[in-house]
Amino acid sequence: MGVTVLLISTLVVGIGATLVMDVWAMVLRRLGVATLNYAMLGRWAGHLLRGRVHHAAIAKAEPIRHERVLGWALHYTIGLFFAAALLALQGADWLHAPTLLPALTFGLCTVVAPLCILQPAMGAGWFASKTPAPLRNSLRSVATHLVFGSGLYATALLLSLV
Repeated sequence: MGVTVLLISTLVVGIGATLVMDVWAMVLRRLGVATLNYAMLGRWAGHLLRGRVHHAAIAKAEPIRHERVLGWALHYTIGLFFAAALLALQGADWLHAPTLLPALTFGLCTVVAPLCILQPAMGAGWFASKTPAPLRNSLRSVATHLVFGSGLYATALLLSLV
C-alpha cells in the first residue's frame, strides 16, 4: 500500500469513526442525555494556547473567539490522530482485512484521554470525580469510546470493500 493511499485511508477511517461517534452523541441528546459541547473543548484549547491548562469550570472561563469551530476541528483532528495510531499499531494490512477486537480495544484505550486529561483540565476531575454522577459519566465516556472503536472497524470494513 502506497503512502498516499495509506494517508487517504487514515483520513477516511478517522473521519468515519468520528462521524459514528457524533451520530451516537446525537442519539443520546435526543434521548435527553447530556453530551460534550465541543465549544467547551474549543474554549479549553484556546486557553491552552494562551498557557492555561487547568480550569475550575471551563463553562465559567472566558469565552474564546470561534470556540465552537475550534472545538469541532480539534474533535476531528483527535479522531484522525487516533485512527493513525491504530493503523500504526496494527499495520496497513489491517485495512485490507479489519477485525473488530483491535478496533474496540483501541477505542476503549482512547477513553484515557477524556477521563485522565480533558476532564481534569476542564474542571470535572479525574474520571469525572467532580461531577454529580462520576460513575455514570465515566461509563458514558467508556461507551462513547467503544462506539468510536466500532466506527474505526466499520469504516475500515467499508473501505476494504471498495
